[in-house]
Amino acid sequence: MSDASEPDLSRAERGVLDLIDETAIVALTTALVEAPSENPGGTEAAAVDVLEKACLSLGLAVETHEVAPARPNLVATLPAGGGPGLMFLGHSDVVPAGPNWTGDPYRVRNHDGLLIGRGTTDMKGGLASVVVAMSALSRAGDFGVELSGPVRLVCTVDEEEHGIGVRDHVSRPADHEFLGCVVAEPTNMQVVRGCRGASYIEIDVTGRAAHSGRPADGRSAINAAAAIVEIIRADQERLAGSADDLLGYGTWNVGTIAGGQGISVVAPNCSLGIDRRLMPDEDPHAIAEQLRKTIRDRQIDTDGITVDVRVTMEMPGFATAADHPLVTTAVGAVTDAGAATSVGGWSAACDGGFVSRDLGIPSIVLGPGNINTEAHQPDESVAVADLVTAAKAYALAGLRMLGRP
Repeated sequence: MSDASEPDLSRAERGVLDLIDETAIVALTTALVEAPSENPGGTEAAAVDVLEKACLSLGLAVETHEVAPARPNLVATLPAGGGPGLMFLGHSDVVPAGPNWTGDPYRVRNHDGLLIGRGTTDMKGGLASVVVAMSALSRAGDFGVELSGPVRLVCTVDEEEHGIGVRDHVSRPADHEFLGCVVAEPTNMQVVRGCRGASYIEIDVTGRAAHSGRPADGRSAINAAAAIVEIIRADQERLAGSADDLLGYGTWNVGTIAGGQGISVVAPNCSLGIDRRLMPDEDPHAIAEQLRKTIRDRQIDTDGITVDVRVTMEMPGFATAADHPLVTTAVGAVTDAGAATSVGGWSAACDGGFVSRDLGIPSIVLGPGNINTEAHQPDESVAVADLVTAAKAYALAGLRMLGRP
């Protein structure tokens, strides 16, 4: 008699899951981490070369597109059927290693089933899990199942900084339809069906210098900037009053301020660097324009003060309906792969917003590792067991969305 807790899997699902190779996942994760791709630095080429060779060795069709010198996006496709496919999305860059590691951040250590190295969690382990899942799906026919559409991995550069990789990808003419996109960022295998977006708004205020003994002769850019900060503070209070159940509300953060010429001089300049987190329906350019209008209405930019407001980075948010087949299929796939899961939202941002907004592909975020406790810190790590679970969940999701007898 079978254990009542065992998932009810089809013959094809059991066959494909048996092909998930832990050794292959560990080997590819290790090779990717040991090809450093720090950003800033523009060094993704070595890691993409490792990924390209791995995909080619498994029989996937691979294309690369150089977005900037030595910064190539990669698109790997498992061709199948003529119907809509399933997309996986990841990135090849990692944040700088930084100090306080207990070993070389670019030599992977396996400590009791925990892979330690920069990028193991965010997100080279996730990439390896996707590739091994695609390899297993390529043999679905051995178990009497054909895929009705292709399975594709899109790996972009520059996700950690300005998103030039995903911008390049979504600007290219679409060559296929997709039922959904799974962003393999570390969510601890929770199904994230919505993310806030992010934007940077930079403000330069120009005044007029004067001797501090006669401040009325000048126009203080710092005073004007302080008035703008107060506008932002008040707007944050307004936003907090209308929270969304899934994603909360948009947030302002004045992250940097710099200005002035000297203590005895009326400040002729001041600059603000602002992070504005976005709800899925918000446009940072419209937000910046509203800020400009409020500055004009308050007459901050008059009488010798000029203010320049510009958006220097944007990453859109997204939300996919809770009952969308991508969401429900992912929940079942994770559960049947042996992990507990839930459905929710993320306050962080990711490249999935571009895929959702610009390509119209429903998206979720689902991946191994914990972005809060493991990523972007010394001794970044991911459990091998979590990588295997992710690969199994990805393979099950692919079979259930695309599999046909």
